[in-house]
Amino acid sequence: MKEAIALLKERGATCRLVGGCVRDALLGQKPNDFDVEVYGLELDTIANTLQTIGRTDRVGKSFAVVKLWRHGSEYDFSVPRTESKSGTGHRGFEIHPDISLDEKTALRRRDFTINALLYDPDKEVIIDYYGGQADLKNGILRHVSDAFSEDPLRALRAVQFAGRFGLKLHPDTAELCKQMKSEYSTLALERIWGEWRKWAEKSRIPSMGMVALKESGWIAFFPEINALLRLPQDPEWHPEGDVFTHTLHCLDALVEKTDWKDLDESLRTTLIFGTLCHDLGKSRQTRFAEKGGKLRWISPGHDQDSGWLSESLLKRIGAPIAIAGKVRKLAENHHFLNSFKDGPPSDSSLRRLSRRIYPATTNELHYVMRSDHLGRPPLVSPEQKKRLADYSNRIAELAVNDSAPKPILLGRHLIEIGLKPGILFKEILSLAYEAQLDGFFESSEEAINWIRENKLV
Repeated sequence: MKEAIALLKERGATCRLVGGCVRDALLGQKPNDFDVEVYGLELDTIANTLQTIGRTDRVGKSFAVVKLWRHGSEYDFSVPRTESKSGTGHRGFEIHPDISLDEKTALRRRDFTINALLYDPDKEVIIDYYGGQADLKNGILRHVSDAFSEDPLRALRAVQFAGRFGLKLHPDTAELCKQMKSEYSTLALERIWGEWRKWAEKSRIPSMGMVALKESGWIAFFPEINALLRLPQDPEWHPEGDVFTHTLHCLDALVEKTDWKDLDESLRTTLIFGTLCHDLGKSRQTRFAEKGGKLRWISPGHDQDSGWLSESLLKRIGAPIAIAGKVRKLAENHHFLNSFKDGPPSDSSLRRLSRRIYPATTNELHYVMRSDHLGRPPLVSPEQKKRLADYSNRIAELAVNDSAPKPILLGRHLIEIGLKPGILFKEILSLAYEAQLDGFFESSEEAINWIRENKLV
């Protein structure tokens, strides 16, 4: 990138690094995306200059960005420009390149002050016209200008930035988000999912994203989550407050108190949504009734409702079907250990769980159950902590932590003992697999003996 900037400078340009790369460097994170704003040169000149040192392409609306690929890295070079609203939604803009535009005016089109920071590579100093450094230091997510409200996607971008960087939405920015609510329907589903995915994959404090969703007013578009607000829980079991508050604690516990940060992005996304959705069913099942000799807030059976409600939410935000399927199973089974108050689950129960929870895994369920347990500060149950540890050890010992047991008895085994393929094959193999889950045999030889003893052949 240094060589590219040097070549453009020779042509009379002034170059500034801008946006996320500057923000991430200030946060001590390695920047992944490098955007360079070039003042004083036309885009054609920029493209012609850069193609001498690497592969280039003109991209973006009105081809306003020149991409450079060099030594396996990708860089974006653009000229200062203004944008005018020409229609509804995220794409309803006309772009007007203006190489004579001053830096401060050019930055007005950016979303948040933390993304409106410039870096001068010659003087090696940060240029901050809108207080982005102070906002970053003080944990504030603030819009740059009133032009913020022209792009409704920015309300959801606020959610993922708040979660990723642990920021609180400024009240004035929250108000602008509320004013954009009428344009929610103009957003493409893939763009909605893009912002939710970044929140799920990258959040450092995911609860801050959900707080921003509430304060922006956009939580109204996600009724499955909105229904958790002010939904009561028994204070003896949930001293932290309502179901929404509990869910926020669970999300942060997942990130802070497990190895979530070290997992791959797809698994992080599954676990975040599994945790977010685990108690959605309480909105349908919560009632004030007698339990244990006194009146309490209870929600029996909410785990099953959490399953289909999670699918509803994930469809609403455009999540891939594969993720939605796993999250539903995690939500439906997050109370598994609560069914074994008088002792640990049997080997058979754990094997059957591993089959029932597919395409999710028992190990993924452990993350959600542990986060649920830790989401009730300051209440921690030594008994539940022990149950969770025992569960983790035993699913590993039984080799069902990542998948259900594979059938031991196969069709070829039946053929080897003289049976001809036919309608009974499926029934015999099904019965044998159920017996395998119950621990009646551990080898194909033992399986054949079992079907003979039970007169299945």
